Amino acid sequence: MEVVMSQVAVQTGTLIWSDLASPDLEASKKFYSGLFGWEVQTLGPDAGGYMMLTLGGKNVVGLGPQQNPQQPPAWLVYLATDDADAIGQKVRDAGGQTLAEPFDVLNAGRMAIFQDPGGAVFGVWQPGQHRGAELMNQPGTISWPELSTRDPEGAKRFYPRVFGWEIKDSDYGDSTYTEWQIGGRSVAGMMPMSESIPAQVPPHWLLYFAVQDCRQATQKVQELGGRVLVETMEYPGGTFAVAADPQGATFGLMAGV
Repeated sequence: MEVVMSQVAVQTGTLIWSDLASPDLEASKKFYSGLFGWEVQTLGPDAGGYMMLTLGGKNVVGLGPQQNPQQPPAWLVYLATDDADAIGQKVRDAGGQTLAEPFDVLNAGRMAIFQDPGGAVFGVWQPGQHRGAELMNQPGTISWPELSTRDPEGAKRFYPRVFGWEIKDSDYGDSTYTEWQIGGRSVAGMMPMSESIPAQVPPHWLLYFAVQDCRQATQKVQELGGRVLVETMEYPGGTFAVAADPQGATFGLMAGV
């Protein structure tokens, strides 16, 4: 895992956007604004309650109401593409499922939602007027997507077929950490889910946010009513932690050295 200070580049298979589906928009705005200093930009009635959360006037993530109240609150990771329909065909050919067929979001872009063969859900975004996050890998912005799965070998077959990712494996304690790469540049990660994780926890993509200091950030999470699920730990590139907001959506925190 690495934190690189740069603006987002639109390249197929890279993190481009993320949004939170929340059952309580006001509570979510209060929590994340307190944690990251985000401001809220409402998009009007045509957006169905969807809003942009900004930092320094630049779009960093989205927030909207849950479309399915039966599903838990969650952050959705979107990967960039220049052809959402072609990605949909690759997902099907590789054994994945389509949860939302590609569709146009007004003139903002085209999106789709898929599920890999192991059960993890992810989205793709084909930019139109909305080019994705205008800031990334800076404190208070999205930084690193990481797949947690019970079938890492299946994931290694699926994602390279869909996005052309390369695989770099490294020993990580008693486990193996996988960096997904494009042209030798790491764009995402993967960790196998340990047997200690309850069976009801599904495979998932975890979104990390960059912060200046993980320990200070986790303390702020608790002050704002959230929970720390994984206390601050060191990794070769810095420190990380995992938390949940008051509505239960999980996310990661990451600080570079």
